[in-house]
Amino acid sequence: MEKRSLGRQGLVVSAMGLGCMGMSEFYGVGDDAESIRVIHRAIELGCTFLDTADIYGPYKNEVLVGRAIADRRDRVLLATKFGNVRDADGRWKGQNGRPEYVRSACDASLQRLGVDHIDLYYQHRVDNDTPIEDTVGAMAELVQAGKVRYLGLSEAAPATIRRAHAVHPISALQTEYSLWQRDCEPEILPTVRELGIGFVPYSPLGRGFLTGAYKNPEGFGPGDYRPGHPRFQGGNFRANLAIVEKLEALARAKGIATAQLALAWVMARGDDVVPIPGTKKLRWLEQNIAAAGVMLSAVEIAVLDAAVPRGATHGDRYADMSAVNR
Repeated sequence: MEKRSLGRQGLVVSAMGLGCMGMSEFYGVGDDAESIRVIHRAIELGCTFLDTADIYGPYKNEVLVGRAIADRRDRVLLATKFGNVRDADGRWKGQNGRPEYVRSACDASLQRLGVDHIDLYYQHRVDNDTPIEDTVGAMAELVQAGKVRYLGLSEAAPATIRRAHAVHPISALQTEYSLWQRDCEPEILPTVRELGIGFVPYSPLGRGFLTGAYKNPEGFGPGDYRPGHPRFQGGNFRANLAIVEKLEALARAKGIATAQLALAWVMARGDDVVPIPGTKKLRWLEQNIAAAGVMLSAVEIAVLDAAVPRGATHGDRYADMSAVNR
């Protein structure tokens, strides 16, 4: 797999990463042994940019990823996140970007992952009660201490990104981006490109919706949180199926899977864009990684842009959008 640079500080990663969240929570019941096989296969195929966070599980996903990479740490670029706070029972407690919390969260992640440094450390969500300068200042201290190599933000607004970047260079911004979520295009993407910050789209397959695997809002199993998202509910779900139907027709014409078409579109947005589709199944991992070899012509990209323009999706992406720093 080709490599892409995130930011101007020297961080080079595989052109596609692997989101590990769903292996431990949110997308139904997981299987740790199978998930470790998926991570090992991803590394074999050159997809070596792994993404996790302390709240996934909570805590369980970092432990799982740490187990999977214990004997191959030198082959992996490891990203994790702090700032969304949950207790051990999984209850949400809001955001925390206070410097003392930044330091303690990093130490806890290092221990769970079983590593001596984190390659890319993100603030998962902005804490509106703590100046971003204080949070990033503490993150910068982690770089100086050798515990973290590069810094990132997730779901941060343009003004916040600028303020953070003025304190310490930000290498990557992680934000939801896909054919059905294009709100970052008018302001966020131009901002990070102006500042030389890499862009990491999470949920580039629309939480699986853009694969075409889900045809009714009751089709999700126990432990799957997606029906709680407005886009996956009732009339919104049925209206959004029109997007999938367009993608399915275009994918058939090109002779590829619908998921591959959606991923290829994201990867074609620029060589500073590194999507991190998640899966816990070998079959889907290999299909996703093969999308890195799908080339779209300018005409094909224009057809996709016209088929799913910005604002075409029905429903908010979260039931509570208050944690998204706008």
